[in-house]
Amino acid sequence: MLGPSGHVDNFTRDNLPPQAMQPDYLLEGFPYPEFLNVGTALTDDMVAKGFGDNVALIGNGRLRTYKELTDWTNRLAHALVEDYDVKPGNRVLIRSANNPALVACWLAATKAGAVVVNTMPMLRAGELSAIVDKAEISLALCDTRLMDELVACGKQSKFLKAVIGFDGTANHDAELDRAALGKPVRFEAVRTGRDDVALLGFTSGTTGAPKATMHFHRDLLMIADGYAREVLAVTSEDVFVGSPPLAFTFGLGGLAIFPLRFGATATLLENAAPPNMIEIIETHRATICFTAPTAYRVMLRAMEEGADLSSLRCAVSAGETLPAPVFDEWMEKTGKPMLDGIGATELLHIFISNRFGDARAACTGRPVNGYEAMVVDEKMNEAPRGTPGRLAVKGPTGCRYLADDRQENYVSNGWNITGDTFIQDEDGYFHFAARNDDMIVSAGYNIAGPEVEAALLAHSHVAECAVVGAPDEGRGQIVEAHVVLADGGEPSDAEAELLKAHVKATIAPYKYPRSIVFTNALPKTETGKIQRFRLKAK
Repeated sequence: MLGPSGHVDNFTRDNLPPQAMQPDYLLEGFPYPEFLNVGTALTDDMVAKGFGDNVALIGNGRLRTYKELTDWTNRLAHALVEDYDVKPGNRVLIRSANNPALVACWLAATKAGAVVVNTMPMLRAGELSAIVDKAEISLALCDTRLMDELVACGKQSKFLKAVIGFDGTANHDAELDRAALGKPVRFEAVRTGRDDVALLGFTSGTTGAPKATMHFHRDLLMIADGYAREVLAVTSEDVFVGSPPLAFTFGLGGLAIFPLRFGATATLLENAAPPNMIEIIETHRATICFTAPTAYRVMLRAMEEGADLSSLRCAVSAGETLPAPVFDEWMEKTGKPMLDGIGATELLHIFISNRFGDARAACTGRPVNGYEAMVVDEKMNEAPRGTPGRLAVKGPTGCRYLADDRQENYVSNGWNITGDTFIQDEDGYFHFAARNDDMIVSAGYNIAGPEVEAALLAHSHVAECAVVGAPDEGRGQIVEAHVVLADGGEPSDAEAELLKAHVKATIAPYKYPRSIVFTNALPKTETGKIQRFRLKAK
């Protein structure tokens, strides 16, 4: 049974999956009061606990203490309620790169009782429109440097009524900042229920059609009070750094929720390329890093050239498979393990992980406190140890899709079926084998092949195409497009570059095909279905 709600706009609660279609939740050990606002828990409550002078956020040339972050978010919350009429339960979209202003806007909207939708800064108008329509979003907050695509989205949307700019730099010189400037530094946060939706995390899945995962206020604290407390053993002395966008729940947890829950410091980079992360680690003596194996490979080479990463006590790897040689080399050079782990947007964060003193190469580890996992066959029978099968997980968090028939594909017999193939060994440790579907995972980004195909097919030179993931040493996989050209197109390097540029201009640039293979025909079944597995075999 759901607890009481503080929302007056009941859209999210009304669109939760039926209880019978939700997974079982294992909530023992995670007691929270019936009314809970995570925005307050991560700011005002931290000041009350004595962390007011601790540095909360570092970014864009400024350090902000917990007291400064609290005052800032309270002013912004006043502006959202008084100037922009945000009501508890309204959905608010935020568009920004990783910076302190994004964190402040997220916390402020949460304090105002809104349901926040953080979005990738690389998304185009069409992709934003799909999110706006799915979540029926009327208000968006946007870094003024990234307005164009969101304004274009608003012009064609029946839901999006206002796009308000904020200053993502340290200058506080945009409409939202000016509205907040004269507001009080105290704000009575909305008395949201612990079972009110606080966050919608969008994931494209394999079809490209967006799915919104629904996360309660208590969920956002449980990932900190579970994984971050047990596995990472976070303290107020820790300094976090990492590359995942805050629009991903992996990034929001690792670079905002975890540090703020424990009075620690988050460093935020708009461009989190490995050289920039190395500079942050050296300058601020960062202790915990979240990134993908691709970046750790670069860091290992930098260490050979004199980079000082000795302050890191914890390197968390997720987003793609951690190769054993990277794990082994990191251990050799630092004497500390790299903690591989697996999570999902549906379950909010990491639910299986290695531990300090119990980490193995080519091994994902054991379930995090509060979670259970098993490997099952198609009939949900547990597979024998050492046998590949589907990963099934249950715990304090779980899949709740917003009004989506795909809920029944993700949840079976109370278990979350993550879409991953795993092997559990005789000692109970889990080892990743492959994805169950055709999702392409490139440098930590999940890319849906059909979405790239649709972008290519919009070009007049493309008659047919099929997109698969091709192995790549640096990125794990790259997007490879097999293209049958129409009249007017000629197989050439110039043609390939033309199509790559077209995809970059149509959808988020990171999704573009790094390899284009021209072919006269695609392999198909007798019914005309493209046989992508044959392209993968090549």
